[in-house]
Amino acid sequence: MSVPFADLRLQYQSIKDEIDGAIAAVIRDSAFIRGPYVDAFEREFAAAASVKHCVSCANGTDALYLAMTALKVKSGDEVITAAHSWISTSAMITHAGAQVVFCDTDGETFTIDPAAVEAAITPRTVGIIPVHLYGHPADMDAIMSIARKRGLWVLEDCAQAHLARYKNQPVGTFGVAATFSFYPGKNLGAMGDAGAVVTNDAILAEHIAKLARHGGLVKHQHHIEGINSRLDGLQAAILSAKLPHLADWTKARHNAAKFYDAALDKMEQVQTPKVAPGRTHVYHLYTIRHRKRDALAKHLNLLGIETAINYPTALPLLPSYRRLEHRPEQFPNAYADQNTILSLPLFAEISREQQDEVVTAIRSFEHVV
Repeated sequence: MSVPFADLRLQYQSIKDEIDGAIAAVIRDSAFIRGPYVDAFEREFAAAASVKHCVSCANGTDALYLAMTALKVKSGDEVITAAHSWISTSAMITHAGAQVVFCDTDGETFTIDPAAVEAAITPRTVGIIPVHLYGHPADMDAIMSIARKRGLWVLEDCAQAHLARYKNQPVGTFGVAATFSFYPGKNLGAMGDAGAVVTNDAILAEHIAKLARHGGLVKHQHHIEGINSRLDGLQAAILSAKLPHLADWTKARHNAAKFYDAALDKMEQVQTPKVAPGRTHVYHLYTIRHRKRDALAKHLNLLGIETAINYPTALPLLPSYRRLEHRPEQFPNAYADQNTILSLPLFAEISREQQDEVVTAIRSFEHVV
């Protein structure tokens, strides 16, 4: 049996009539840019995220840029983020005009280490971007305590953490704002690129909306110089059709992760994902550690089981950050993880037979090595 890493077609087939109806409605109404379907999704997602305002945009990367620009990041400022994540987070710090400062992860949850954050703060630091990586919340009590003490803003990167919770409070509600991605493979994914910034600050939300729409909320009325980063009507309608299913899909992901945990915890060389007390993991990715990761990945792939490495190089060690002259020993946990992590197939519709196939394949590898 081949096992895909994800199966977007299966998800579509499960709610085909709803998706097809949503697309047909947008075409019928020619509501392709902004319009009622975008407005509706913004209201619906704000409610789902437990915030007052949702400003949609073209993608999750733009969401980060728009939020930091609205927070008036400028040249000479420093913004702290995790050393192990997708490059969107750090690259948008640079594009917003600031200097990115990387901090190591905590060695257990793949999320930023608060002690490293505090040690990295300088007089030029203006903000912190914790990433809720793989769907596991960062230590928001510690991060918010540091931010309050030092007078810094916190912008949560929730691109992989739709509906995740920290001590029963939704991620995305701790900082001044939070960003989401609706890339097709996300827990809530569009059929193309899409993103959003959420916040409880009405003034900040309006400024972000202006920035995303050429500097104004009404056509031809440009109050500032903005960019073009609008969520299109088709993607908004698709997301609205999917959103009511998100809680059930999240529960299914959680159950699939429990199945893997029970089966893989018995294997000596496999380290399953750790979930810190008081945090609700939504398993955008189920990422294990294995000291013979590359050999295991090759073994699984030969058996028709798709895997992924998220992410194969810690950000400060990428060629794009050579200018910062970082060394692996500065980020021991992130550096170790880049050589041991492997993401296994996990999606809401994955069957127990498919998971059994994955577990059996890993077990056969364990016997060989």
